[in-house]
Amino acid sequence: MSDIALKKKDLEEKIIATMKTVYDPEIPVNIYEIGLIYSITIEDDFHVRIVMTLTTPNCPVAESLPSEVRDKVKMVEGVKDVDLELTFDPPWDMSMLTPEARLELGID
Repeated sequence: MSDIALKKKDLEEKIIATMKTVYDPEIPVNIYEIGLIYSITIEDDFHVRIVMTLTTPNCPVAESLPSEVRDKVKMVEGVKDVDLELTFDPPWDMSMLTPEARLELGID
């Protein structure tokens, strides 16, 4: 694995750890584990692109949650800048929960 690939992998792990500190107020599990993060792309210049969704388009934190994610990821050491795209395609559903989130919520 190249040096840049190793740096990007390390940065991705830091970004995911940061995302795990952000919670959707409707579900007491972090946004990464409930499946709100669709993709994280790190360019060679360490510009980060995030595609995420919300549990519903009418989510009470529709205005603030994406900004919180963007701001926290921007603070991760090594991140140059962050573009965040909010999408509802595909719409979020319970199947997107990780096994850890399912256990935390007592599902299954």
